[in-house]
Amino acid sequence: MKAATVLQSELIGLKAKVVKSTNHDAIGISGKIVDETRNTLVIRHGDDDKTVAKDTAVFQLTLRDGSLVEVEGNALLGSPENRVKKKLRRRW
Repeated sequence: MKAATVLQSELIGLKAKVVKSTNHDAIGISGKIVDETRNTLVIRHGDDDKTVAKDTAVFQLTLRDGSLVEVEGNALLGSPENRVKKKLRRRW
């Protein structure tokens, strides 16, 4: 999977880490993404599932090929099934 297509791919099963957030308690949460809703990601952090709001966080995702990508949570907003179908606009 290329880094450019991460916004249109399935996130469940990827490793994620919250690197920035307006909620200081969320910074540092890391683990496997176990669920996704329109506005949140659920990350298995140790033995607990932590719900993190997408719009207030920046995530570092480990793609299936092992590469790391940093993604603004705002870019992930929307229901997963609609986000996968969405066309991307590139800003140069």
